[in-house]
Amino acid sequence: MIVILDFGSQYTQLIARRIRELNVYCEIQTYNFALEKLKDMKPEGIILSGGPSSTVSDMAITIDPAIFEFGVPVLGICYGFQLMVSLLGGEVQNSDHSEYGKTNIEILSQDPFFDHIPDLKNHTVWMSHGDRVQSLPKDFKILAKSENSPFCAIYEPKRKLYGIQFHPEVSHTDQGTQILSNFVFKICEAKSNWNMASFLETKTAEIKQQVGDQKVLCALSGGVDSSVVAVLLHKAIGDNLICIFVDNGLLRKNEAEKVVRVYRENYHINLIHIQAQDLFLDKLKGITNPEEKRKIIGYEFIRLFEKEAKKLEDVPFLAQGTLYPDVIESVSFKGPSAVIKSHHNVGGLPENMKMELVEPLRELFKDEVRELGKTLGMPDEIIHRHPFPGPGLGVRILGDIDLEKIQTLQEADAIVLEEIKKAGWYNKVWQAFAVLLPVKSVGVMGDNRTYEWTVAIRCVNSLDAMTADWTRLPYELLGRISNRIINEVKRVNRVTYDITSKPPGTIEWE
Repeated sequence: MIVILDFGSQYTQLIARRIRELNVYCEIQTYNFALEKLKDMKPEGIILSGGPSSTVSDMAITIDPAIFEFGVPVLGICYGFQLMVSLLGGEVQNSDHSEYGKTNIEILSQDPFFDHIPDLKNHTVWMSHGDRVQSLPKDFKILAKSENSPFCAIYEPKRKLYGIQFHPEVSHTDQGTQILSNFVFKICEAKSNWNMASFLETKTAEIKQQVGDQKVLCALSGGVDSSVVAVLLHKAIGDNLICIFVDNGLLRKNEAEKVVRVYRENYHINLIHIQAQDLFLDKLKGITNPEEKRKIIGYEFIRLFEKEAKKLEDVPFLAQGTLYPDVIESVSFKGPSAVIKSHHNVGGLPENMKMELVEPLRELFKDEVRELGKTLGMPDEIIHRHPFPGPGLGVRILGDIDLEKIQTLQEADAIVLEEIKKAGWYNKVWQAFAVLLPVKSVGVMGDNRTYEWTVAIRCVNSLDAMTADWTRLPYELLGRISNRIINEVKRVNRVTYDITSKPPGTIEWE
């Protein structure tokens, strides 16, 4: 295990992902994580992340220097590097020569930390700092320098303490993963034994230990996370898993039927199917404010789920698809993020249900969840399914919602996905879908003048949905999608393509 102590860097999760890609387990903790707990974890190495603070500021955040006496290697990156220097007797100063972006460094030592780096004289790295190290603590040696940073990589051999001013975790640093690999394997001597097969074996045993022969309730939506949770739990506890699928009538075309068929027939999971389209349509009647729509859909889901759960006897456990980014966010020292939108995905089940949580995915990133699904033998159609918002088509129909609009959007959306899959683009993009706009425009179809709705197509590329760029789909593909929608979907006579990135826009329209 490698433990990262987070000082608020935007790249902290990326460090963890890079290390896990080396098949080494890695956890992120806050910078003020209790040292005794850290010692009990028995990590092979510790990484101090970057961060927005300055070590020369009165508001600088810090750690107990006893961490450097644990007897395990420590790597300080950017702020973590400067903090290490400050705590151990070196000097950090504000500099007139900041370094941001790509920078060339000269590697001065043949230390294993820089093994397999081809160009020692002119190696490109990514810098992002204003302060710089002016003098080193006792017994530290220089590993590398840049034009504006005389000490941009240092080490103290006795305690295996390393510090670097640049960010090896970002793609802009040449051979950055190799540098992290050198630290993990050559310096920390960690073992490469973190993989989905071992995770599956360990997690299955953990679930059996936690649950025993008792029952577990799981909300199944058909999305990647809930699907992997359900299949994993079913593998571990069999018929003691009970899934509830709330069909709010706001799913994609034939989605509800597909979920019921796949999980009942293919996986033989005990599935309760709640058909509630009429209820949701009634509650949403006349509602146009997107935030209000989200809250209504979320509230009714929870109410229905809780009502069904009360009918069941002796179900002490509730399964949730909590992922590692959710865990990190909940313990971030930076505090809660600003609320961009509520109820992005169904969650927040009421605490008064008095059920113990089972969260088998809480150590995994999204791409690792897909890998686990593959290890479980789940089909690509499920594990590579595009993200779908909890409120479903309720936030892809702008304005008020009725059955005719739902059916119209389902048909248009089905054409978008069908054509993108046929063209081989589905697995190349993060998300693709159609949006029904509350806009009517004049058209001519045959010899008749029409006045019908507009459909917008949205297709984006992203790594984590925090930022996204619109996808440059081929014109021929867009033409086929537009032609089919206008010819096959009633009440639509115009198709547009959304070329807005995030930011300033969001991926969903509401």
